[in-house]
Amino acid sequence: MRAKFFRQNGGYLLKQRYDLKGIDSTRKIFTTEQLQKATDNYNENRVLGHGGFGTVYKGILRDKTMVAIKKFKLSDPSQVESFVNEITNLSQINHKNIVKLLGCCLEIEVPLLVYEFVPNGTLFNLITGPIPLSWKDRLQIATDVAGALAYLHSSASPPIIHRDIKSLNILLDKKYTAKISDFGASRPVPFDQTHVTTVVQGTFGYLDPEYFTTHQLTEKSDIYSFGVVLAELWLREKPISYERAVEIQGLAAYFNRLANASSGSLMQVMDPCIVEEAGVERIEAVGRLTDKCLCLKGEERPTMREVATELESILRAIEPDLMNPNSDALGPLLSGPKMVGKSSHSTVKEEEVTRQYSLETSMLPSMELPR
Repeated sequence: MRAKFFRQNGGYLLKQRYDLKGIDSTRKIFTTEQLQKATDNYNENRVLGHGGFGTVYKGILRDKTMVAIKKFKLSDPSQVESFVNEITNLSQINHKNIVKLLGCCLEIEVPLLVYEFVPNGTLFNLITGPIPLSWKDRLQIATDVAGALAYLHSSASPPIIHRDIKSLNILLDKKYTAKISDFGASRPVPFDQTHVTTVVQGTFGYLDPEYFTTHQLTEKSDIYSFGVVLAELWLREKPISYERAVEIQGLAAYFNRLANASSGSLMQVMDPCIVEEAGVERIEAVGRLTDKCLCLKGEERPTMREVATELESILRAIEPDLMNPNSDALGPLLSGPKMVGKSSHSTVKEEEVTRQYSLETSMLPSMELPR
């Protein structure tokens, strides 16, 4: 049976690919006994979390290495090729802000994936926790994630679209360095292909409305989702909140309204200590950047590389600015239009917020998406 499952789950194909790419397969394929022992036979006390895909357990390998083991709910023979592709692609990703895939177990009915263990939980839990993050910590986390997404979109070979960016899929290590996790919905994009037609997958509240309506997946869909994560970081608000007015229950629509309302609207809903630490100009700078990521038209959103570069510039400006309060360290970053008063641009943005609300409303019946 083990041999049957190993073959059924693409084990021989995976080994062949590892051999062709010069990867040591013995470090990538675990046995059933290894993972059973690592999880104390999948003891409930070892559960790290549950999701639509299955359950994640904390495991301790024989050499005392702590790992996270993802155990899927169902096995689908038709998905073997994509499962093998996912493992092959992720095993060659080496980025400090992406959770490392250590290997898999294929000799049971449902394949298991083994990842590095990231100890400090999810960004969602940190954002919604009782202790607010400092301005610098928020910027650092945003920059970490932006850099990882820029790597996936422009440096990975082939480029990879994550397709389920959200604060629950961003983990934090001992030093609170952010790491993107859960590539179950990710898709590689060939260099000669600008988009793919696919069944819509994602999480309501983060899902790109353009992708939802057209079924055309591009890297700009990740950028929209990342925009929602940025809004979570700045405002400490949930992606969907029924405590807000109906037209702004979605965080994207809520942020768009704040960013394009009268001067100071965004700062009024942020933690006072953060506003004091960041200053008006920096709040406006990240507000404009987040607003760009949340544009309804994908072509109007910046690239992930542009987002990462801008966040890095704002982050780098913190230290010299603290040393010299009169310095203009942000330079051209702060030269964009300020979020003041109402103008023709503001009127256009108000119309976009209204359209965003109507699109989110149309997505409500589809909240039970595959992921």
